Formats: sequence, C-alpha cells, structure tokens
Amino acid sequence: MSSVTKAKHKTIVQVSLDLTDINEALEMAHTAMRAGVDWLEAGTPFILAEGLHGVRALRKEFPNTPIVADLKTMDGGYLEAEMMAKAGATHVVVMARSHPETIKCVVQAGKDYGVKVMGDNLGCPDMVQGAKELEQLGCDMVIHHIGYDERRGIAARGERAPNPLDKLKEVVQAVNVPVQAVGGLSLEQAIACPSYGAPLVVIGAPLAIDADSFSAGAGNVEEVLRKICEKVHAYGEV
Repeated sequence: MSSVTKAKHKTIVQVSLDLTDINEALEMAHTAMRAGVDWLEAGTPFILAEGLHGVRALRKEFPNTPIVADLKTMDGGYLEAEMMAKAGATHVVVMARSHPETIKCVVQAGKDYGVKVMGDNLGCPDMVQGAKELEQLGCDMVIHHIGYDERRGIAARGERAPNPLDKLKEVVQAVNVPVQAVGGLSLEQAIACPSYGAPLVVIGAPLAIDADSFSAGAGNVEEVLRKICEKVHAYGEV
C-alpha cells in the first residue's frame, strides 16, 4: 500500500437476494428497502434462475437503487459486464482467480458503461496478495470472500473453517479501495466489519437470524434489517 493516507468510505448495507424465485426476491427487496438498506444484490442463485430478466425487474422496481450483479465472472469479462450494465446493474463482480486480461476487460466495460467493478478474492492462495492484484488491475472495490464449499468441506473434516475476519484487517490495510467481507459471517460479525475498516456490509437473504441477538421473536425480518442498518450506519465513514 502506498504511504498516501487511506480514504474514508461511507458505510453501506447490501442485501444479497439469494433467492431463485423472482417474486420472492422482489418481496424481500421491498422489505430491505423499507428497512433502510442501501444496495441490493442480485445474488448468484438469483442470476442463475432469472438472469438478465431478474436484474431488469429489480431495476424497474427500484429505479434509483444501486444493484450489484454477483456474476463471479471468470471469462468473457467485457460481454458479461456490458450485458448486466445494460440490464440495469450498477456493480459487477469479477474473480481474482480469472486471467488478468479478464479482469482488465471487466474494468474497461465498467468504464465504458459507468458501472463499478468489485473484485472477489475467493480461492486465492494468498488472499491479501489477491486483493492487491485486484486493486492494481483497476477494481473499484474488493470482496474478501471465503467460499461456502471451502468452509463446509474443512469443517466436515473436523478442522476449524476459515472466517473472513481472520485476515480482514490485513486485506483492508493492503488496499485503498473499499472492502467487503463475505462468507459464513454471523450477523454480529457482519455488523462489526466497519470496525475492521471494511465499510461494505453484506447480509444474505433469506436471513439466518442469530438467536443470541437478532432473534425472530424480537421482530420480523424488516425490523431485524432496520436494526442492522442502524448499527452499520452509526459508524459513519471508515
């Protein structure tokens, strides 16, 4: 990282719509927006099920809301980013494990179509170095990501599964762009991400409500999300 003082970034709450039914996704999106969520994510299951039609539906329903298309692009970078941008996405995701030329293509499409590029370091042998390379190649944001299969597989062997918080501070210190941590976080841990210097907080939906804190009995999903937004937004900028 350069010696230049790191810029501060406003804390953001993003809800990932990991649903395969468009009507359920739209219903959850409305709930999230009423609760004060800032960004909506067309999660990978939603994109696989509904594709460009799903992104267009979100854009039509929420004309002024940032929409992240979690493409997890590995090849054909320019075309995938272009298609999602034209459908209404404001952010697209490219994988650090893709070829550097693919990342460059997504970044160029981002410039051409006015969308932000989020680089995902899932699967990188060195997660910190992967984040650095994503920034160097022009990504606007870094997703520090421990994958579902990786976590489940390691845990099934009786070993401690890695957690994004393990190296989150190292990743944040290594780059100047905003960082988001993803993968197996409890709601408490997700809400705490700004204290690590990572301003972009993502909450999965359907929500796994943490019984120790945001219990379902304490209110409905909208109320739970509202409490999350209040806590995250209270950090201001990090």
